[in-house]
Amino acid sequence: MAGRVSTRVKLAIGGGAAAVMLLLGLSFGRGRDLPPQDRTSAQRSEAPEPARSSPPVERTRAQPLAVDPHALMVRRVLPIEGPFRHGDYVWDESGAPATGRVIITVDLKAQTLSVFRAGYEIGSAVILYGADDKPSPLGAFPITEKDADHYSRTYNNAPMPYTLRLTSDGVAIHGSDVQWGNATHGCIGVPKPFARKLFGVAKVGDLVVITNGRMLDTSQARQAM
Repeated sequence: MAGRVSTRVKLAIGGGAAAVMLLLGLSFGRGRDLPPQDRTSAQRSEAPEPARSSPPVERTRAQPLAVDPHALMVRRVLPIEGPFRHGDYVWDESGAPATGRVIITVDLKAQTLSVFRAGYEIGSAVILYGADDKPSPLGAFPITEKDADHYSRTYNNAPMPYTLRLTSDGVAIHGSDVQWGNATHGCIGVPKPFARKLFGVAKVGDLVVITNGRMLDTSQARQAM
């Protein structure tokens, strides 16, 4: 992986106002020069089974939310220079509002996740995602449960630290050993130190938008925001 470098889209600030871009379909190009994951890797993970108590919203990976794209704006992105490889992440809340809506975007094509608060990017990481037989879903999903010390009930009690559950049928964001060649059972794996920071700022109900490098098609989504 040495020498593989990702590119970075820069926002221009002009006219005394911050430039604004839609989160939906936004791709920074981070990770685009990374080699593709081995989609049949044996090292995988899955989200926790639904809790017995009813979560705020129960939906499967086939039931994403409909999203008004005009509600999802970017006001600032973090400057990332040089390589952005599996296991890498950045986190910098300086200059961002201390409060505001948190939205998480995942670009499967670029293999990256970004965290925005009030439109300001505060973190980004290279990810693992679903193998071909268990792909990560596309769409917008609210966080329905947080579990800092979760273990898989399906895959050999595998640790899934700092789990943010997204669907009732096994999709979550959680801490993973993010190395090239690994894949998941549809979850989004992020480096464990990054997962801990993300867990600290994310709340139940915050939105996670998963795309594949293109504008998200919400025409078939089941429920509006």
